[in-house]
Amino acid sequence: MNYQWIDLEHSPRRAHFTYFNSLAYPYVGLTVNVDITGCLARTKREGLPFFLTVCYCVSRAANAVPELRQRIRKEGVVQFDRCRTSHTVALEDGTFCYCTLEDDTLPLEEYLVRGRQAQAEAKARRSIQEDPEESLDKLFVSSLPWVSYTALVQPVPQPADSHPRISWGKYFLQEGRTLLPVSILCHHALVDGLHLAAFYQALDRELAEAAG
Repeated sequence: MNYQWIDLEHSPRRAHFTYFNSLAYPYVGLTVNVDITGCLARTKREGLPFFLTVCYCVSRAANAVPELRQRIRKEGVVQFDRCRTSHTVALEDGTFCYCTLEDDTLPLEEYLVRGRQAQAEAKARRSIQEDPEESLDKLFVSSLPWVSYTALVQPVPQPADSHPRISWGKYFLQEGRTLLPVSILCHHALVDGLHLAAFYQALDRELAEAAG
């Protein structure tokens, strides 16, 4: 977990950080329908796991935006060189466990091999416990593949944390394209609408690249 401290004293967002960090609910989020037509076609054609393929694209897109790699730590802000994902894995009893992945710099094919292995290990552990200090660099990822939604309310802790939360629902067809609702929730002391837009722009690029 390599990171650098942000110099808040001389940051142009110093006042924004102070204001939004003082709020009871300091989060900002969006749900956007993203085009997965080509990416989905490849997963079906090659038998690739859909969730892990999207997780790969989401992780790379989030890591491409420096503000999504920033976290509030004690009284300051740190920026990680790279962030891991912690995603939900369904269990046979209807509950879920958490699985950590950190290999999104690998080619997609290698990432999927490691992802499948990590998911099998996570299912064996069956744990949702994470050390807050050891998890500071994580992006929290989940999906609701049963419904195609237009908005999503995420559970958040008290006091507020600064982990981005990214989730997606059930894809659907619209005017010949396959669209996937993708939600992101971030701490507004660190992330503005400009940065959320940058995430979705990066996600579009990653999904196009994953389409092959």
